[in-house]
Amino acid sequence: MSDAVSATPLQTSSVRRVCGALLLAMAAVWAWLVFDAPIDSRQGFVGKILYVHPPCAFAAYLGFALTAFYGAMYLWRGDEKYDRRAYAAAGVGVLFATLMLLTGPIWGKVTWGKWWSWDLRLTLTLLLYLVYVSYLLLRAFTEGSERTARFAAVYGIAGLVVIPLNYFAIDLSGGRAIHPENINRDSLGPGIRAPFWMSVATCLMAYVYLWFVRSDVLTLRDAVARQEAGEAA
Repeated sequence: MSDAVSATPLQTSSVRRVCGALLLAMAAVWAWLVFDAPIDSRQGFVGKILYVHPPCAFAAYLGFALTAFYGAMYLWRGDEKYDRRAYAAAGVGVLFATLMLLTGPIWGKVTWGKWWSWDLRLTLTLLLYLVYVSYLLLRAFTEGSERTARFAAVYGIAGLVVIPLNYFAIDLSGGRAIHPENINRDSLGPGIRAPFWMSVATCLMAYVYLWFVRSDVLTLRDAVARQEAGEAA
């Protein structure tokens, strides 16, 4: 195993530990604040999905933005570490997008009386999810070539277009959307603001921690593959 390849996980292990410690502390504060947050008089306990569903969306957005950023860095520099970071970012982003898609229908069933609606926001969310699942499938079935990495980088950059469409879908629908409006300062009532933003911060920290872990796993996997190829030669 080459020193250049094996050094990266060792160098980031201390960062991972710091992120992990912060995540544990933040998760404890998050759990207390959410438990102590008021229960909505109309939605009941299910209204506390507010502290999971939007934060997961923000984490997914971060993941897909990092996929595009590191894809662009790979196209510019040609360094495999940027390709691995993009791949890891997409994988963790899809995890949070999955959580977003699972928690949304729970709230919808209680408030709308149905699990799903082909509302513009929901439709674009599903599209965003499928775009990045396709990215992962592309990498899974054609992994190992520079051509695949370059195509995936371009694909990841192009997929970024769906994020602003998804976020501003309610405005684009011209008032016909049934999905609640985007969170803003005026929409967070008494006792809600602190637990909500703590939820966002905790979710983003969870994303960062998992991204470091996934990036290091991919680095070690590539190092082992190169070592095995060298031994076989």
